[in-house]
Amino acid sequence: MEKFFKLKERKTTVKTEVMAGITTFLTMAYILAVNPGILSDAGMDFSKVFAATAIASAIATLMMALLANLPFALAPGMGLNAFLAYTVVLGMGYTWQFALTAVFVEGIIFLILTAVNIREAIVNSIPANLKRAIGVGIGLFIAFIGMQNAGIIVDGATLVSLNADWFKGAPGLAMIGLLITGVLLAYKVNGALLIGIAITTIIGIPFGITKYAGGSYIPPTPYFFPFEFANIMSIDFIVIMFTFLFVDMFDTVGTLIGCATKADMIQKDGSIPNCKEALFADAVGTTVGAILGTSTVTTFVESSAGVVEGGRTGLTALVVAILFALSLFLEPLFGSIPSAATAPALIIVGVMMMSPVKEIEWNEMTEAIPAFLTIIFMIVAYSIADGIMFGIVSFVLLKLLTKKNNEIPKMTWVVFGLFVLKIILGAL
Repeated sequence: MEKFFKLKERKTTVKTEVMAGITTFLTMAYILAVNPGILSDAGMDFSKVFAATAIASAIATLMMALLANLPFALAPGMGLNAFLAYTVVLGMGYTWQFALTAVFVEGIIFLILTAVNIREAIVNSIPANLKRAIGVGIGLFIAFIGMQNAGIIVDGATLVSLNADWFKGAPGLAMIGLLITGVLLAYKVNGALLIGIAITTIIGIPFGITKYAGGSYIPPTPYFFPFEFANIMSIDFIVIMFTFLFVDMFDTVGTLIGCATKADMIQKDGSIPNCKEALFADAVGTTVGAILGTSTVTTFVESSAGVVEGGRTGLTALVVAILFALSLFLEPLFGSIPSAATAPALIIVGVMMMSPVKEIEWNEMTEAIPAFLTIIFMIVAYSIADGIMFGIVSFVLLKLLTKKNNEIPKMTWVVFGLFVLKIILGAL
């Protein structure tokens, strides 16, 4: 295990990696319930989508572990599942089989782009200050997700509001968990995030917040090649496929950069070790996921929870993959962990991912403004991809208009062009 995962070289241990893997899994296990819930609104079978979610996540994360040796986990991405269900199916009137066909084609294109190193080149093209901003933005984004999952922040007259009952029920439990986890971290307790999740889950039992989910322990079966190729030459299909492709690409790029920054894995030239292998795992996950019956699989921002716990190698991802496979048999048990128990871990991760903000060149406006826009739009637009878009576009335009175009890397121009194309297509 030491020889394969290079534990000593990355200054970690088996115990640390296992704890990190469990923590990552628990913070993202909600996808096992949320993803089938969203896609079932499009007419898909809940149990089949649950099986597809667990199997596709396990396969993609296993590939991340064995090929890339990175501590990142993959699962069907939030946002793209909603796009499939509520925009493509319920909004545009297409079948879910048609939508999954677009996801499948996107996955094939991703495999090709990864094989010819285009996706890796895009990752490496992100300027240094924007790389730092992406990490910070993801930290705030994941903290915001945690607050929403717990019901601390809700919809309101001002778009979002503090829940008037934030000190009661699930929000109150999350605040207690936040305090407990914070104290454990202050005392430098190993596995603080995982212990915090466990204690908060237990505290929720007498209050009726932690409930046994129930259900069968017999693993359900997924779909298999549920595609509809009749309309793949239509303009709608191309636009839908391009949307999946674009959002998935930059969600993954942003997550890899953010988590690798927190893990101190960004190399001197700005690249991420084994980036191509990581992107390959992502592309395969999307392709396999579509075949089994789920939306786009992507690297999860919750991977940062395991990184904060000390995860530095593929062993962390291996643990996550195993737990996703086991979840097929233990769905009622995993479904019993309330979101209020995992929310504190996400909020604390947000705190820990803030550190790169001090390295951003705030005195240079052509660097500071794009960095700030990257951070703020990730949160207010609820999209990592949109945050990167506003960062890259503003970076290029500011450098160009201030006659500093020599500071724009060549590949950044290509990424800028892709974003401009997205904006034009969105306006049509």
